[in-house]
Amino acid sequence: MLEIDRLDAWYGPSHVLHGLSLEVRQGEILALVGRNGAGKTTTMKAVMGLIPRVAGHVRFLGEELLGRPAHARFSRGLAYVPEDRRIVPGLTVRENLKLGLLQAPASIKEKSAIAEIAETFPRLAERLDQVAVTMSGGEQQMLAIARAMIAGPKLILLDEPSEGIMPVLVEEMGRLFVSLRARGVTLLLVEQNVEWALNLADRAVIIDQGAVVHESSAAALRADTEIQDRYCAV
Repeated sequence: MLEIDRLDAWYGPSHVLHGLSLEVRQGEILALVGRNGAGKTTTMKAVMGLIPRVAGHVRFLGEELLGRPAHARFSRGLAYVPEDRRIVPGLTVRENLKLGLLQAPASIKEKSAIAEIAETFPRLAERLDQVAVTMSGGEQQMLAIARAMIAGPKLILLDEPSEGIMPVLVEEMGRLFVSLRARGVTLLLVEQNVEWALNLADRAVIIDQGAVVHESSAAALRADTEIQDRYCAV
């Protein structure tokens, strides 16, 4: 579904990704793990067209994405939930959700899309007219995920969704991700909470110093504490 082939990326003079290659298969949850600074977030930003200088190939459903603007990638079925959530201050939950429809296909109708999101996220349904930044951190994270989902993407990239979230909402989020997979939505999950990510994922990839150093089933990596200690320990 998503093929990253020999991808290099730079921030200014800093060469961050070094020939990184991985594949995300349709209908799976792929956990992308590794230490802080390994290149996980850079990989997601490169896929979404948010890194100015890149080389290599990023193909989505067989189509080359490098050189295409971020909004064009979104319109083809990619969605991104960044680590900082990017909830817009001063807007209500409903208004933040509407932002997710700006580049959506014309066939998606606002009223029905928000109703479907409200059904999936009961906490948000109760707060549609509340100013979004007055909600808890966990509720804001749910809103960021809901905003990514509202246009019906085929693949959602999630960057550290459990960070700073109380455990009860992390569990709720995990159930949501499993239900999305059951509906046919593919997830690329970057996480520092490795145990949680591996319990959800089908497969796992470890990045270290901008390159893939390990790839296996999530169950195999969960059982391999030596590899986890070598590349994932904080």
